[in-house]
Amino acid sequence: MQENNFYAQDPSHPEPILNPRVQDIQLSPSLTAMCIGYEMGVWRSKQLAKHILEWLPEFCLKYSEWNGLDSGNAVKLIQMAASRLYSTEKFQRRGEFGEILLHMIVRQVKNTIPAISKIHYKDAANDTVKGFDCVHVVAADTKLELWLGEVKFYKDINRAIYDVVKELEDHTNIDYMRGEFAAITNKIDDNWKHSERLKKLIDPKTSMDEIFDKISIPVLLTHDSEAVSSFDKICDEYAQAFEIEVRKIWESFSSKILPQIEIHLFLFPLESKEALQKYMHEELARWK
Repeated sequence: MQENNFYAQDPSHPEPILNPRVQDIQLSPSLTAMCIGYEMGVWRSKQLAKHILEWLPEFCLKYSEWNGLDSGNAVKLIQMAASRLYSTEKFQRRGEFGEILLHMIVRQVKNTIPAISKIHYKDAANDTVKGFDCVHVVAADTKLELWLGEVKFYKDINRAIYDVVKELEDHTNIDYMRGEFAAITNKIDDNWKHSERLKKLIDPKTSMDEIFDKISIPVLLTHDSEAVSSFDKICDEYAQAFEIEVRKIWESFSSKILPQIEIHLFLFPLESKEALQKYMHEELARWK
């Protein structure tokens, strides 16, 4: 089933190039599987790598740095963001590429708003940032939902499911969540318009029962896909193979013991994780 307001456009969104090949919000957890498609018989990994650059400023910089982005300072901010994200040649073992995919997908699909940039608060070059992989909110007039994301940017979907389920169990422990909330509070930019509402929501005096009612966990899993690599264009046969594959993955994921928090499963089948990493590395290297 398609959401009626899919890609509800925030003017700050880059023009989307990913599409929801499968979306079923009636499932629990909900399922959304993204597709980049093909061009001239080739899966569009190069185009995706270029598109990711457009998201770098709001992913890597704090709100007061990227909020004023315009045509006059875009180059400077992309350079600053690329340098912050990517300062090592050992990119094969890093998770930031998956985190930026999670960031852009939930921004586009669910119209979330980034609350903090964890990359901005890295303690030193090449450090990984612990905790949830994205911290976003969905804001309404009287309600603020906290979206705490997890991502596994993997080749092997079975390993991705195993590792993320273990992480979900660990990260939804009350003591862990309290520690994460304290870290988030210290990183919120006071110039961001939802800063006080978010601080109040995750205040230590607020009951965890109340907080859990306002939390969603988007989970993004990637894998090298047999369906994607078996075709070179969008066609009915591809669409059928793609849907069969992602629904089997959903069944495997949903059969595991999961925490009693609303989860949204996002899948992004890849032709080749290694090839996508290579193109992302090449694009970032031009800007750092």
